[in-house]
Amino acid sequence: MLLKYLGLIGLFLGVFGVSYHYNKRFLDWLRFQSLGTRDYIVEKLGLMFIEIPSQRILIGLFTLSFGMGTLVFLAFLPDLFPGIPLGLATAVVGWKAPKPVVDWMYRRRVNRFVMQMVDALSLMSNGLKSGLSVAQSMGLVAQEMPNPIQQEFNLVLSQNKLGVSLEEAFTALSIRIKADDVEMFVTSVNILKETGGNLAETFDTIVSTIRERLKVENKINALTSQGIYQGAFVMAIPPLLGAVFYQTDPEFMKPLFTTWMGWVIIMVILGLEAIGFVVIMKIVKIEV
Repeated sequence: MLLKYLGLIGLFLGVFGVSYHYNKRFLDWLRFQSLGTRDYIVEKLGLMFIEIPSQRILIGLFTLSFGMGTLVFLAFLPDLFPGIPLGLATAVVGWKAPKPVVDWMYRRRVNRFVMQMVDALSLMSNGLKSGLSVAQSMGLVAQEMPNPIQQEFNLVLSQNKLGVSLEEAFTALSIRIKADDVEMFVTSVNILKETGGNLAETFDTIVSTIRERLKVENKINALTSQGIYQGAFVMAIPPLLGAVFYQTDPEFMKPLFTTWMGWVIIMVILGLEAIGFVVIMKIVKIEV
């Protein structure tokens, strides 16, 4: 027991010495990682009309990474292995996890916006045919349809009322909503407002294009869903077999969780599972 604590103290002193020697580089790297990740999350949340103070985001990042990593490390004391590697892995995952989650939320919002564009452009086309202007047609959409298209169109109309030209407001919309269909809609409106043309027919054409693309995407999703489920089933086999073996013969499986070699095997398995998941998602993901 004494040797373990001495080893822990030695490890701490070694890390402290290395950190002190390379403190400037480490602090610069830490500042880049923390502020860069924080600013990225704040920017993405702002695009989704979610206002959270940047200081609170940074506190949350440190809590998820270093806080959770420390708890995992303390849970395995006095055993340094697997406490140290699992603690470090938890800290890294806690630091990196918020960005993919925010990206997933943003992509879901963009997909919902594109899905709503079918009804919104149809409504705008009917409004233009009845004699309304583009801004008035957008106001009609903002009144009748839910978020996120209501928020985005209201922001475009608010910017236009404050003196921003409709073309610039539409360009800002295409920056907030990164989608080919939105880019096509914004480009069509800006060009036809300058050169003249039938916006109602253009909107009908865009609606037809979006509908056909959605049909193709849904067909592809139906065909690739089988591969996703097969991959999930294959990935579930190792932990399920481990649970079965542990129930039938606990003494046989006990060294897997009580020795350092067993934990190395578990970490290798988890790494291979993660690589397999990434490879499967790369194979079944088809861009339209």
